[in-house]
Amino acid sequence: MNDAPKHPIHPNPANELASDSSPIDPREFRNALGTYATGVTIITAAGSDGKPYGLTCNSFASVSLNPPLVLWSLVRYSSSLNAFQNSTHFAVNVLGASQQALANKFAKSSDEKFVGVDWSAGLGNAPLLKESVANFQCRSVNRYYGGDHVIFLGAVEAYSYNHSEPLLFARGGYGRFLSTDDRHGADKS
Repeated sequence: MNDAPKHPIHPNPANELASDSSPIDPREFRNALGTYATGVTIITAAGSDGKPYGLTCNSFASVSLNPPLVLWSLVRYSSSLNAFQNSTHFAVNVLGASQQALANKFAKSSDEKFVGVDWSAGLGNAPLLKESVANFQCRSVNRYYGGDHVIFLGAVEAYSYNHSEPLLFARGGYGRFLSTDDRHGADKS
């Protein structure tokens, strides 16, 4: 009896795409991915030195409802990588439509990200940003290496949300959700 896999063996996609042999143009691939609108989050954690860390992220996604699991990814050369890899918890702060300036502030590399920002310490001292549409306090469960990113898996231990309008991101820019009421209101004029 042959126990060999019955499917063809393919090269590791992380190595293939990192080489010059890939038919995928990285810039055009990024442009294509940008057509998929996402929400905007700021992922936060406390470093081993107690310092708060945070960054703007739109790779956040739900994994499972039972148990409640979420994921997000971070580029491997991020200056914050060690803080997130070594923290016991992280928080996902979903931004509202009025928080574009905050998204821009946390998208840049700076040691001053939390200056002037209203926040409180959540589980594992991960910062919870005030006036976020939602926040998810997560215990770090695992991480996976995928190409040039690290994928963080978190078990949601607490969460809160309100009914404020979320901030959206697509094609390199911010936008807003157009509700059914908004569309019908536009038709009446």
